[in-house]
Amino acid sequence: MSPLMPAVVAGAVTLALSLALPVVVKPLLQRLGIMDVPNARSSHERPILRGLGLAVLIAMTVGAAVAIVWFAAAPDAGAGARWDVLLIVALGSLAAGLLGLGEDLRGISVLGRSVCLILIAVTVPVLLLIARSNPGAGAPFGASGGYPNALGLPPDLPLWGAIAIGAYAVFFISSYINVANFMDGLNGISGLHGVIAGLAFAAGGLIAGERPWLVAAGLILAAGFGGFLPWNLSRPGAFLGDVGSYLLGGATAVTSLAAWLSGIPLLATIGPMVIYFGDVGVTLVKRVRAGHRWDEPHKEHAYQRIQQLGYSHVQASGLTALCTAAASVLGLCSLFTSLPGTLALLAGGLVILGVYLALPRLLPRRA
Repeated sequence: MSPLMPAVVAGAVTLALSLALPVVVKPLLQRLGIMDVPNARSSHERPILRGLGLAVLIAMTVGAAVAIVWFAAAPDAGAGARWDVLLIVALGSLAAGLLGLGEDLRGISVLGRSVCLILIAVTVPVLLLIARSNPGAGAPFGASGGYPNALGLPPDLPLWGAIAIGAYAVFFISSYINVANFMDGLNGISGLHGVIAGLAFAAGGLIAGERPWLVAAGLILAAGFGGFLPWNLSRPGAFLGDVGSYLLGGATAVTSLAAWLSGIPLLATIGPMVIYFGDVGVTLVKRVRAGHRWDEPHKEHAYQRIQQLGYSHVQASGLTALCTAAASVLGLCSLFTSLPGTLALLAGGLVILGVYLALPRLLPRRA
């Protein structure tokens, strides 16, 4: 049996469930009255059902369970079929989604939400570092022990290195969950982001070799949000809600961190996140410099300003997704380069980000 078979089956199960579960979840959300009412941040004009990310959360959890059990039970899966790492990724994603679900159902105080985000952001890297140091599991998260270049982590990580990574991971995971939530403002934008990020991670696992757990994590992420897209883009439409946007941010950040700890070059793991981080970071800096509160609702992100030029949700989301895909491809190219080449690719990624941020000024206004 190919070690990739569990990953493919898990992806297929996730896609089927993500497509089908809204039939059950939508009536439940309607009974609960979970609607997205337009506000100062909204790009829609009428109340729309939100919280359909619950279907994506269930689908991804079941798909991950299929792969985890299969990897654990298959004696010929190889050392790269790290079911324990996939379990940590799945639990971190689930925790982020459940936090968002709590926000959708009854709301959570700023302090409570912050505490929960920090708990997730602390627990996940600690568990991943423990799994990475497991002497009975072969090379860190892979069977070959090969590391593509100097930006992949060394096999033997000193204590100070683990502490530094932990501090970075806490900021990285907690911030990206918020970033994904900020960017979930147009039909299609989050679904496309999940598909592109998931496929990029799966491709990284394939190219680097002997990391079927990463292929599984990527396919599950892509399938979960791919199955949501038809429900989001067809009439009358439905939104992910916080459960879906928190899930997207958590799953993307946790998978990215786990991939880096497995020796995948840093640029390959953050490629899908460059556009989102850049849009949110630049927008917040501009707002603070203008004297606005950073947490006030607004419609000043680049993707929102593109839509305000007269472009449809799908067109604006597609442009954002296209830039994300380009940055992801450049990131994957770092698997084939040395450090100088990686720095050149980083420069290319920053150029793509610059072009994306300039699109609201470069694109013609539509009537």
